[in-house]
Amino acid sequence: MYGYYILIGAIALVSWLVSRKLKSKFEQYSKIHLRNGMSGAEIAEKMLADNGIRDVKVISTPGMLTDHYNPSNKTVNLSEGVYNQRNASAAAVAAHECGHAVQHAQAYQWLGLRSKLVPIVNVTSNMSMWVVFGGLMLGAAAGFGIIGYYVAVAGLVMMSFATIFSLVTLPVEYDASHRALAWLKNTNMLAPDEYAGAEDALKWAARTYLVAAIGSVATLAYWALQVFGGRR
Repeated sequence: MYGYYILIGAIALVSWLVSRKLKSKFEQYSKIHLRNGMSGAEIAEKMLADNGIRDVKVISTPGMLTDHYNPSNKTVNLSEGVYNQRNASAAAVAAHECGHAVQHAQAYQWLGLRSKLVPIVNVTSNMSMWVVFGGLMLGAAAGFGIIGYYVAVAGLVMMSFATIFSLVTLPVEYDASHRALAWLKNTNMLAPDEYAGAEDALKWAARTYLVAAIGSVATLAYWALQVFGGRR
């Protein structure tokens, strides 16, 4: 178990460092005001219109960095700071979330796969660890070895859905950023310094998903070693 705590601690530290860097980047580029004077909401609406998307609404949502695209009701949800602000950070986030709307409109396969995984992960993610741990405990008890082993394996299967979800999220997020930056550049929406800030901000945002995926793979690998290594 000490190895698991060390692993979790290392992942949490890296995640914290990347998140802190991301926050500082967004604060830095929020000071670069757009010469075109457009707000995040206006940029989002323009990107949707340029891609021929008329059935998606751009709305404001409370909180910081709570921006997301909801495929179920076709809304681009922008945090209050992004929705109303007129800076490079707001432009980057608004365009990125619209990138997801474009993916949805074009039936981007990775986004479709992630959407299908959501209900499964919602059910399995909270209990998978307990199932694995319970199986290992049963395996250590006299007379319950084989039962505990199969329970632990079932827990690993449940845990694997969260790992798959994290891995599938990577191409979805990177592609959305690619679409956003391509549109911002091709339409000359931003001045060169504004574009550089938006690009850097999105790169750091993508790294948060990369760290999450690495952490999920490492956690699954650790518990798999505990289950299958114990059998040997």
